[in-house]
Amino acid sequence: MINEGKRSILGVLVNVIDYEAAVQIIIEAAEQHKPLSVSALAVHGVMTGFADPDQRFRLNHLDLVVPDGQPVRWALNFLHSAGLRQRVYGPDLTLKVYAEMEKRGLPVYLYGSTPEVLARMEANLRTQFPGLQVAGKEPSRFRRLTVDERDALVERILCSNARLVCAGLGCPRQEVWAYEFESLLSMPIMAVGAAFDFHAGTKRQAPAWMQRAGLEWLFRLSQEPKRLWRRYLLLNPVYMAQIALQKAGLRHFDSQGTQPVADLWYG
Repeated sequence: MINEGKRSILGVLVNVIDYEAAVQIIIEAAEQHKPLSVSALAVHGVMTGFADPDQRFRLNHLDLVVPDGQPVRWALNFLHSAGLRQRVYGPDLTLKVYAEMEKRGLPVYLYGSTPEVLARMEANLRTQFPGLQVAGKEPSRFRRLTVDERDALVERILCSNARLVCAGLGCPRQEVWAYEFESLLSMPIMAVGAAFDFHAGTKRQAPAWMQRAGLEWLFRLSQEPKRLWRRYLLLNPVYMAQIALQKAGLRHFDSQGTQPVADLWYG
């Protein structure tokens, strides 16, 4: 089991951790009714923190940020000699957590995406984890919530007796959600993004060989070129160049960020 704390990648703090340690931390928090904010971060997520000091502050105040993408794992190894043999891929981490939740009788709440995706995801989960309790589910409103809507959402989640919330709102909204709602919910929040679509079967995952080679971005680009071309074709080269500058000591990155002056309350 590997859990060696956080290291800076372009000022964004990412845990040097493996699946076993991450699952243990999440399940312990669920059992003990402890708030815990979790994100599985790929290159796009790192770059949101690199570019935006407010988002960097949020990311660096999450409790657990696992290296979701291979290039993030490679950066930890390259910059910090982390020695990680595998990434902690958000969709797989989610399944491992669900397996433990099922075993221990801990209910989960699903928040985000669309009604259709949630329905298909829940049906698939009931097949894969027949003993898993889905305490509740509701789709995103795809906008900012009012204070009353926020309070009502918190009340629904707390009254459901859930012990874990999975937030599938897409990056960076889901990380903002985890940061802002952590203090309101006495349970772990996992920002898992594309895991909702993958586990619902509405989007295809990259073949295993492409995932191992760090080419998942290329597969996703081929599936959704109009939506993703800027993310991958513009951000990836910048990411690589900045990693090289950090390694050479030619640039130092602030990990403090700027505390947001107002909450966004995405929903």
